[in-house]
Amino acid sequence: MRDLFDKIYTDKGPLGKWADQAEGYFVFPKLEGEISNRMRFQGREVITWSVNDYLGLANHPEVRKVDAEAASQYGSAYPMGARMMSGHTELHEQLQDELAEFVEKEAAYLVNFGYQGMVSAIDSLVTKEDVIVYDVDTHACIIDGVRLHMGKRFTYKHNDIESIEKNLERATKLAEKTGGGILLISEGVFGMRGEQGRLKEIVALKEKFNFRLLVDDAHGFGTLGKRGAGTGEEQGVQDEIDVYFATFAKSMASTGAFFAADKEIIEYMKYNMRSQMFAKSLQMQLVVGALKRLDMLRTMPELKERLWKNVRALQGGLRERGFNLGTTQTCITPVYLKGSIPEAMALVKDLRENHGVFCSIVVYPVIPKGLILLRLIPTASHTAEDIQDTLNAFSAIRERLENGTYKRLSAAVAEMMGE
Repeated sequence: MRDLFDKIYTDKGPLGKWADQAEGYFVFPKLEGEISNRMRFQGREVITWSVNDYLGLANHPEVRKVDAEAASQYGSAYPMGARMMSGHTELHEQLQDELAEFVEKEAAYLVNFGYQGMVSAIDSLVTKEDVIVYDVDTHACIIDGVRLHMGKRFTYKHNDIESIEKNLERATKLAEKTGGGILLISEGVFGMRGEQGRLKEIVALKEKFNFRLLVDDAHGFGTLGKRGAGTGEEQGVQDEIDVYFATFAKSMASTGAFFAADKEIIEYMKYNMRSQMFAKSLQMQLVVGALKRLDMLRTMPELKERLWKNVRALQGGLRERGFNLGTTQTCITPVYLKGSIPEAMALVKDLRENHGVFCSIVVYPVIPKGLILLRLIPTASHTAEDIQDTLNAFSAIRERLENGTYKRLSAAVAEMMGE
């Protein structure tokens, strides 16, 4: 028998093996200063394209004022205890009611964190007799929730309706044997690719199959739809989403999340989501702050208009320069390049050190080997100057991509790593 920790010393994992070269720069970087279009990284100002503050609320003066007043009034502890025991308040109920109305559902329920909430929600909605069908590219929180499922689950090819139908057929046959039901899970907006989930076509399959639909709309809430109510509103199918989920960590620039559905479904989740039954309630300062942010979402459409003006300028400029943005239909702006992890390191270092552009780098195992993804998140806070400077920077790196400069620079890194 081997020691449990032997693997820790011999295999750091696909990302961990790069820790000595990457930590503090490519992963776990330290951005400093107020959350904004420009922040500081290792002592220099950089244009920040890696913060999901879509509507620019993180440092909006009205938001900061309300946050400060709430912190002063309630502190960071109140209310103490889980919601079911001693952590429930009228303001929690008010926020839930307003969120439900905004996303056109009967009821809503707050959760402390999006990741934690999604894992727990999936666990509460299915039994071992039920079958889960989900997109292969869904977020890690969904994958981890599905892992808890003691019954069968099937993945379908990303946004592939034919694959969805095929897997619903398999799930239907199995559910008929077990006496269970089917839960289909999609994202409203896929966070890496920037594509919208094909919700309109998915709900059309309800005419043929008996399933319930759970949608994770973390990136759609606040950015899509006429009122900013998300991907379901954008595609005109909000009524057909059985359980709608969104987080406060993106457009709301805060902490927390919520589920919205018919009243009976929310009532069931409220009494069966273990992560909320046994976890401390969302602090009052966050609840008060979320109420303010939601009000601004509803009453200040200019925030979303400014965001989309910047999205169109950035994405249009990158495409004009020949960069591959895939099939993004949202604010998320992925730039796809081919190369190894060392090449990606050399390229990103050039962008940050020589051009003052800070964007996220995504490599294997999040995306397939041999592919580099530079992920840019435009916000309402960015300026025309930010966009032009970034376009100029990407034009400058194109030559180095084509003439093999990054490949030569990366060879030294690869040799040092023994690759």
